[in-house]
Amino acid sequence: MARADRASQRLNTPGARRRFELPSMDFDRDAFGQFAEGFARFMGTARFLAWMSVIVAVWVLWNVPIGPDRPRFDPFPFIFLTLVLSLQASYAAPLILLAQNRQEARDRVGRDADREQAAQSRADMDFLAREIASLRNSVGELATRDYVRSELRSELRSMLAELDAAEDGRDGHQGRLSSPTHPDRRER
Repeated sequence: MARADRASQRLNTPGARRRFELPSMDFDRDAFGQFAEGFARFMGTARFLAWMSVIVAVWVLWNVPIGPDRPRFDPFPFIFLTLVLSLQASYAAPLILLAQNRQEARDRVGRDADREQAAQSRADMDFLAREIASLRNSVGELATRDYVRSELRSELRSMLAELDAAEDGRDGHQGRLSSPTHPDRRER
């Protein structure tokens, strides 16, 4: 009975947890990411497809029972070839996903920078639009140089016309005055 109590006590009391932990492997994330990107970039080329097709064709032709007798290491169902291709795919998929994640992170940083630049450009354009509007308002209230010139010309013409009329009136009543004409006065 004492043995049964001891066994039940051991089962009822929690013991120290023993977990199996894998040793931690520290990798340089950037170096591994660059490797993954290079691998994914290579797998997306025509050269990789051509070499893969050549290897599979040679493998199949070597192991098909046609032609002279030779040692065949993977007979017809090509189970070893299937294993090799599955292993290659099982390593390729995570590496491609890692490369895509890194590219997405770079794209996100680029989009954020573009968004900030667009917001700054928008703020600058709004500021410039307000400045142009205020300049238009202030210029609208001020007489422009061309307007002032045209007004001065018309005023000068009217003054010259009055002066000519006054001189014509003096010539007719008192005779011609002996004063010289103004040098800037021109007939138009």
